[in-house]
Amino acid sequence: MRIPTFSRQTQPETADAERPTPATAAASTPVRPRRDEEPTTADLRKQPPPPPPPSTVSRPVFPRSDDDTLTEKTPPVLAGPKPRASLLATLGLILGVAAVLLVLSGPLLGWGIGAAGLALVLSLSGVHATGKRHVAGKTDALLGMVLALGAIVLGVLALTGSLHWLGTNTDTVPAVRHWLDVHTVNHF
Repeated sequence: MRIPTFSRQTQPETADAERPTPATAAASTPVRPRRDEEPTTADLRKQPPPPPPPSTVSRPVFPRSDDDTLTEKTPPVLAGPKPRASLLATLGLILGVAAVLLVLSGPLLGWGIGAAGLALVLSLSGVHATGKRHVAGKTDALLGMVLALGAIVLGVLALTGSLHWLGTNTDTVPAVRHWLDVHTVNHF
């Protein structure tokens, strides 16, 4: 559709005689008839909204009410692999606890240091494995790493003789059992 424009130029009074009158100007430019086939803005408003894009997660669609604004603010659920715990992180934690107990036993001090070394390797691998989005267990891996490092430090100090109460020739299990018997005799 064309919108007519009018010039704003001012010409001297003598040019009025040359200017065409409105009757002659209307006769010289034909008027185009209106075409009713074109959609107007009123027709566009009556069309239904487009369907929503297909979702990768199937969930029920509930009708929205006017006061329900919670559905607009919830983020979409991302589809992906099922979350799981890291086997390496769990094994690192279990071996870290076992290494600390073996080092504190006394005679099994060497085995405890070996188990602590294996627990440290498994815990480091568990930390690396939990870097993926769907793998959990970072806390397990870090706790296993701390226990393994503590068992290694405690075992090395006991082997060098820095700890007089812990060594390969001292059996701490009967001493701990005797301490528990003395302090818990009337509690159970």
